[in-house]
Amino acid sequence: MWLPMLGMTALPHLGGLYGGYVTRKEVKTWYKTLQKPSWRPPNAAFPVVWTCLYTGMGYGSYLVWKELGGFTEDALVPLGLYGLQLALNWAWTPIFFGAHKLKLALIEIVLLTGTVGATMASWYPISRTASMLMAPYLSWLCLATSLNYCIWRDNPEEKEE
Repeated sequence: MWLPMLGMTALPHLGGLYGGYVTRKEVKTWYKTLQKPSWRPPNAAFPVVWTCLYTGMGYGSYLVWKELGGFTEDALVPLGLYGLQLALNWAWTPIFFGAHKLKLALIEIVLLTGTVGATMASWYPISRTASMLMAPYLSWLCLATSLNYCIWRDNPEEKEE
């Protein structure tokens, strides 16, 4: 059973690797020009935090998968919500850093945060440990949502004609 554990724990990192690729250039150019709140974490913290968060959520998904006997009918909602939040997670970086759409990224991260909460609620009766492994992620998303809001508020987007 170690192969599914490794695979499911590693899966979230795939989007993180792509996000890192998209972000790398933009952090040194476009992102540097934005007004940001003084309380924002340093840029160097983001890859460390996301590595921990992706590992926790991935392992949590494995615990739910294992407890439900794999991809069964009972797993449809809890793992479906997990897949939805993962897709939303992976979509945020190209919207914010790739397309520079601050308002759309804000809307998207609010949806993501709600989906993570729903995922945690669906996991709790199955595996409290899995649900709690998502708690740091939900906390970080609250910070990230606040940061996204402040950046959107303080950096008006240019009107497209």
